[in-house]
Amino acid sequence: MSQVQRMSRLMVKTLRDDPADAETLSHKLLVRAGYVRRTSAGIWTWLPLGKKVFDNVSRVVREEMDAIGAQEVLLPALLPREPYEASGRWEEYGDLLFRLKDRKGADYLLGPTHEEIFTQVVKDQCTSYKDLPVMLYQIQTKYRDEARPRSGVLRGREFQMKDSYSFDTTDEGLAESYALHRQAYQKIFARLGLDFRIVSAVSGAMGGSASEEFLAPAAAGEDTFVDCPACDYAANTEAVTFTASVTAATEPGPVEELDTPDTPTIETLAAFLDVPASATLKNLLVKVDGEITAVGVPGDREVDLGKLGEHLAPAVVELVTAEDFEDRPDLVRGYVGPQGLKIRYIADPRIAPGTAWITGANKPGTHARDVVCGRDFEVDDYLDVVVVEAGDPCPACGTGLKLDRAIEIGHIFQLGRKYADTFQLDVLGQQGKPVRVTMGSYGIGVSRAVAALAEQSADEQGLCWPREIAPADVHVVAAGKALQTELALDVSEQLSAAGLRVLVDERPGVSPGVKFTDAELIGVPKILVAGRRSADGVLELKDRRTGEREELTVAEAIARLTA
Repeated sequence: MSQVQRMSRLMVKTLRDDPADAETLSHKLLVRAGYVRRTSAGIWTWLPLGKKVFDNVSRVVREEMDAIGAQEVLLPALLPREPYEASGRWEEYGDLLFRLKDRKGADYLLGPTHEEIFTQVVKDQCTSYKDLPVMLYQIQTKYRDEARPRSGVLRGREFQMKDSYSFDTTDEGLAESYALHRQAYQKIFARLGLDFRIVSAVSGAMGGSASEEFLAPAAAGEDTFVDCPACDYAANTEAVTFTASVTAATEPGPVEELDTPDTPTIETLAAFLDVPASATLKNLLVKVDGEITAVGVPGDREVDLGKLGEHLAPAVVELVTAEDFEDRPDLVRGYVGPQGLKIRYIADPRIAPGTAWITGANKPGTHARDVVCGRDFEVDDYLDVVVVEAGDPCPACGTGLKLDRAIEIGHIFQLGRKYADTFQLDVLGQQGKPVRVTMGSYGIGVSRAVAALAEQSADEQGLCWPREIAPADVHVVAAGKALQTELALDVSEQLSAAGLRVLVDERPGVSPGVKFTDAELIGVPKILVAGRRSADGVLELKDRRTGEREELTVAEAIARLTA
């Protein structure tokens, strides 16, 4: 029998007004409904109602992970420096890593992710091909020192995550483990009631090759993804590649220098010459591991620094500064052109051989017309680095793409042998020789999934949880009088005896209006009210999502709710 949770004994404080610092719907409602409390910037306390929802999400994740044969473990959050230094991520994570020293001066970190430690565990526990394949997972607290934590539990410095890892002896085995996780994730997010998309992605600091993200479309999302209306193509914007053909210029003339005073930007240049920005060539200067590099894109497009960083990883990419220009008089700020440059030149594929451009002439107040790629300048490396825009051609079918915002709720990677190579993770193969293990890494943001559900399912009245993860199956409300309270408590015990999780609001001295408002705000999927017809043994059942109401006897209500 489930226990009846009485509101009079529940530690919950609902708020009528949004928190002053709340920007997103989930942040506002999870605080107002008493699910979470801010402890510090990016650090949150899960209150009783919130912990119930969090545990329900964790339960669904566990059940589906166990169903594919994964085994749960729990690794420490406090980790030694050495494994992360060996993999290079002690430096790669930069300021995102929480670093600390113990009393003896030894370096430690709070784990942002656990590939290194899982690899060491398997190296210690698995020595033969007979021990593999194996899939391990944990639900653990992770840490990232975000510069600007925001959006409540969506982007915190401390967060809860399910991370799992597969270990196989062959690439075919890795593909099977990857497919099992992909299917499990689809089941998990479907059970949670999330609307989600699976999109192609980049691996980032995780490393590896094949990579897909699970995104929950939401206005509060920090990820932008593209979706093709004509085919099933979908991708993170950083993973989109340019595939359309580019037409070369027809009989361009010789390079012509133009006097263009006070035109250091594309906007001022295009206005001065009365040409579209797309006719100009934008040259952005960056530093790649300290070396100044030019990046060329059409003037009407922007450089996606995230894409550029992914292409050039593990090199560090940063914008040049005013001091960098002072040290390089050959680089004229606002008037840089690729012709004659003595630095590495990277270009977007749209800067194709034979295309002609208006670009800087490497002289103050001067630009050049009919500067032709392949004739007047060469490209050292072609990389797809422009910010994707709505209407760009779909790489699969050529149809104009749509842009949407979403919350990343899961990410799966085929890591390959990156970490196995670092830690020499070998097992004895069938032929009696060492075999290098290949790995997969698979993450779900558990705390983030709670926020994503709040974003997708809430309405004007408050939260509206799917039953699978709601803090209760039914919220019973006693309108206030003694008879109504007696009926509410009686039906609550009967519902509990039938196996339902019951939250009953029998608080004395609280007006019916406040109780009804709190029931809407808290968001349990069914609300059962002992109100004006309690003397007749009649209750009102309301569906929180649809708003539909019906009057039922106690027996009918119990039958309906337990069906």
